[in-house]
Amino acid sequence: MREFDYQRAHDVAGAVALLGTDPDARYLGGGTNLVDLMKTGVERPAHLVDIRGLPLDEIETTPQGALRIGATVTNGDLAAHPEVRRRYPALAQAVLAGASGQLRNMATVGGNLLQRTRCGYFTDVTQPCNKRVPGSGCPAIEGEHRNHAILGASDHCVAVHPSDMAVALTAFDAVVRFETADGPGEVPLADFYLPVGETPHRETTLPPGALITGVTLPPAPVATRSRYRKVRERASYAFAIGSLAAALDVRDGVVQDARLALGAVACRPWRAVAAERVLTGAPATAETYAAAADAELAVARPLPHNGYKVHLVRNLVVAVLTELAEESAR
Repeated sequence: MREFDYQRAHDVAGAVALLGTDPDARYLGGGTNLVDLMKTGVERPAHLVDIRGLPLDEIETTPQGALRIGATVTNGDLAAHPEVRRRYPALAQAVLAGASGQLRNMATVGGNLLQRTRCGYFTDVTQPCNKRVPGSGCPAIEGEHRNHAILGASDHCVAVHPSDMAVALTAFDAVVRFETADGPGEVPLADFYLPVGETPHRETTLPPGALITGVTLPPAPVATRSRYRKVRERASYAFAIGSLAAALDVRDGVVQDARLALGAVACRPWRAVAAERVLTGAPATAETYAAAADAELAVARPLPHNGYKVHLVRNLVVAVLTELAEESAR
């Protein structure tokens, strides 16, 4: 590992000032992703600013009914919080599916949003990778890509975003709050992650040196009947090969509202807007759910070895929506 300076921040403004716009500096939360990447040489920061002591570890309800989640709230505390479990059960399920208890007790909400891809070419510094070294190429396109993107990829990168939590947050229109030297800002999570395009090394819209201070979830009555389903290659904790956060409001056999976001299929959590359009106002039937999945997957561009994801996601959408509709009918 490269030698680095370490400083502990005591307030948000101080943390932002300590980091500045130094491209070799990083904020340190739980470190469950950053430290691993430092050990392999993918990340080589010269300066770490520890933010775990900042007063950003609360979950509270606003007067408008939104839920405000601090950036240093641990994944374990997020999944266990009674308001999260009651109002956004898919979010609690996503966090629980994401990692072991030990990791959940260290990982933070802000860090989870910023975790990097688990593509083997990205984490192997002996290999070219456009995310790690812009312009060096994407060997996954011709190489090992079984778990890679089928939506929104480009000739420059086909890696997928690894977060489970971010998929559920995307389905429920979460807003990311941040602080810069010029003051606070916020951005909808739908706009937080950049399309991969020709610059896969640029992953978010955060300004240089910005510190994520929290996430806001707006009121969403439909979210109380929601589910997160994750498919992985082994029963123990592993990254998804496909996942779905879904919420469904069915009345008199007709879909009144639907929220869907897909995971492990693109460089960012994928809000299934086309599927939601098909669902809203349509009969709550398996045929409708299949048509919604097909509408979303019409733009899929699988590679030679990951076409199975198209069928996996279609079946996942039909199965989860069927379960949610059956629960509504009880």
